[in-house]
Amino acid sequence: MGYKVAVVGATGNVGREMMNVLTERRFPADEIFAIASRRSLGTEVSCGDTTLKCQDLEQFDFSKADICLMSAGSSVSKAWSPKIGTTGCVVIDNSSCWRYDQDVPLVVPEVNADAVVGFSKKNIIANPNCSTAQMVVALKPLHDAAGIKRVVVSTYQSVSGAGKEAMDELWAQTKAKYVPGQEIEPNKFPKQIAFNCIPHIDVFMEDGFTKEEWKMVAETKKIMDPKIKLTATCVRVPVFVGHSESVNIEFERPITADEAREILRDAPGVLVVDKREPGGYVTPVEAAGEYATYVSRIREDATVENGLALWIVADNLLKGAALNAVQIAETLIERNLLKAKAAA
Repeated sequence: MGYKVAVVGATGNVGREMMNVLTERRFPADEIFAIASRRSLGTEVSCGDTTLKCQDLEQFDFSKADICLMSAGSSVSKAWSPKIGTTGCVVIDNSSCWRYDQDVPLVVPEVNADAVVGFSKKNIIANPNCSTAQMVVALKPLHDAAGIKRVVVSTYQSVSGAGKEAMDELWAQTKAKYVPGQEIEPNKFPKQIAFNCIPHIDVFMEDGFTKEEWKMVAETKKIMDPKIKLTATCVRVPVFVGHSESVNIEFERPITADEAREILRDAPGVLVVDKREPGGYVTPVEAAGEYATYVSRIREDATVENGLALWIVADNLLKGAALNAVQIAETLIERNLLKAKAAA
């Protein structure tokens, strides 16, 4: 007897990817329900070789689902996830709503799979921020080996992380036959995104950091180790899919680039592509559509004791969102923490 999975936000970028991942990974689902807002009622979405019609979130009976993959934003999750959880359906939420709740585990299966056992307090598990997810997959095996003291990360985040409207804006601005000096009216972003970089993701906080940067700090501490010091600069770049990160790490104990390379080659979810030659590294174009977190440009940082520098790239819609959510569901099943209602 398989599981019944509801995908909330099925018409969005991440919701569509969730259904793709469920079918690609042959998730043991007897039935998948595409759920969206009332205005999307009846909209058809692809799920593998089948087509599903969207059902209304407000009318759907979640008691007939075992798992809800929620990707409809923080306000929707705040209103609906607790209600869904009370029906016995486990919510795996992709928004920032529940990540910092002490009663909700924040999980990246390659890093802290044991944390899933805490889901029963609210029947909710949180997916981390897309930029955090790929980074901790690469950092965790290095932390286990040499103990991370401090991380300095600069992100180069694709527009898909801001949704379909953001992707449309980049496409429209790119098609506008831009020439230097020409004014382009921004809409989704505060400044022109085509042929530009914007060092501003999410809202500004009182200390001058943005909330996206704060998320990386708080989530890394919750997922990996509260003693790790981290500072981030998050930048939106004119890339459709795939987040990149330049990461400088200071360790407690000595670790060489060669040692780090071997550790990462054996790490779950990581693929090392690190040839010291033109093209011997991964860019977002190669990472798009792939499940792996890619690590390149592994080198020693002589400016600090026990320092390394890395380049990390992953598909933000997959490892940063849809794939990680499905992996969490798989972890629940593998550990016998979730029984299909029909079977029970």
